[in-house]
Amino acid sequence: MISQNQKTGLRNPWLLGLLVLILLVLSVNASFIWFATHHQSTLVDREYKTKDRKTNTQMLSELGRQQALAWQTTLNKPKELVQGKPTLYQISVADRSNQPVSGEMEVEAYRASDANLDFVTPFKEVSAGNYQGYVTFPLKGYWELHIHLQRGTDEFSVNTDRFKVLEAQ
Repeated sequence: MISQNQKTGLRNPWLLGLLVLILLVLSVNASFIWFATHHQSTLVDREYKTKDRKTNTQMLSELGRQQALAWQTTLNKPKELVQGKPTLYQISVADRSNQPVSGEMEVEAYRASDANLDFVTPFKEVSAGNYQGYVTFPLKGYWELHIHLQRGTDEFSVNTDRFKVLEAQ
């Protein structure tokens, strides 16, 4: 017979297992909350609300200028990228009439997970409209390249797809 005076219910393995499971879930949640408040992620830029903020008219005029230039870029990517190894990139730029575009180019290597590792590499113009530069990625993982070319007052920017850098063997 079960009564209020009997304490055998507290020795039931199912009840003890359920209590241990509840305590485990609560402690894991508490550790997640502590980790989130003490280790800020760099996946989101701290100034994402104000950095590069442009009005709609500024954005539309910039897009219009890019489309009016109608420059085409060709990027010769290496087949394999390895962390810490300088890799030669070749970029060609031509205008709408397929004439080479000469100017000053710099390439920004962008890593979404750690903004402290982003870096800019100037590229040299080896012939009219053809640029070369060595890029050394300090960490393995996913990267993007943001290509910026300036000729006089004309500015042109294009981004590459995300690609993976392998760990050094």
